[in-house]
Amino acid sequence: MIHKTLSIERKDHVTIVIFNTPERSNALSIEMMNEICDFSSRLNEDEQTRVVIFTGAGKHFCTGIDLTDELRAQHYETDSRLMKIRHMKIGPEMIRRIHEIDQITIAAINGTALGGGACIASACDFRIGEQNCRVGYPEVNLAMNLSWVALPLLVHLVGPAKAKQMVILAKRETAKNLIKWGFLDEIIEDGKLLEKAKSMAQEYANQAPMAAQMVKRSVNAISSALDRAIMHMDSDQLLYSISGNDFQEGVQAFFEKRKPDFKGN
Repeated sequence: MIHKTLSIERKDHVTIVIFNTPERSNALSIEMMNEICDFSSRLNEDEQTRVVIFTGAGKHFCTGIDLTDELRAQHYETDSRLMKIRHMKIGPEMIRRIHEIDQITIAAINGTALGGGACIASACDFRIGEQNCRVGYPEVNLAMNLSWVALPLLVHLVGPAKAKQMVILAKRETAKNLIKWGFLDEIIEDGKLLEKAKSMAQEYANQAPMAAQMVKRSVNAISSALDRAIMHMDSDQLLYSISGNDFQEGVQAFFEKRKPDFKGN
């Protein structure tokens, strides 16, 4: 598959995936999500890659859903509810595929990781971030639930109280808070993020790949045993939430750069 929204760099046993639409702050279009799914699946046949680094081109890691994506708008405006549910599966499928990558995964967070971008980071094995990085889940500001099977991943990292705080208040948390809460594994001096990610990747790449990947799968199985059972209807919940008036108000307020006036509808 020829990637239009990703840049893939391979060296020895390390592959770097760069979200490469900096003019849109690497926001997640349907095209980009399909490319991420395709790349993640192809890793099953990649014997040489032992570590995968995800990062963003330009100023930001990934700022979440691309609200200007014409294909997404077309699905929302013309699809039946049945087809809307089916098309909404691309988000959770992307996160699942990243989480289930056999190889070790590292999110190198530059700038901002929001919404789906934060979900991608949480699906990786490790997260490092620049000193000025920010991570947030803005969905509630748009009257949406946090879907994409990502809520359990966040709870595993930061615990229930901090997960509620991050998702309900929808703030962009600082690197200082993120490392204290357990979301980040390390804070890196600005300008040296990718250098550190490559060094960290090499450490894991030097380990016996079969043993390392067995450990990863076992740890994931232990920590996420009930995740799918709990989140199996989060796409249905998302469709329900975006069918309300509050969602329309949230989106309008976002584009008008004002505080939304939610009514509970």
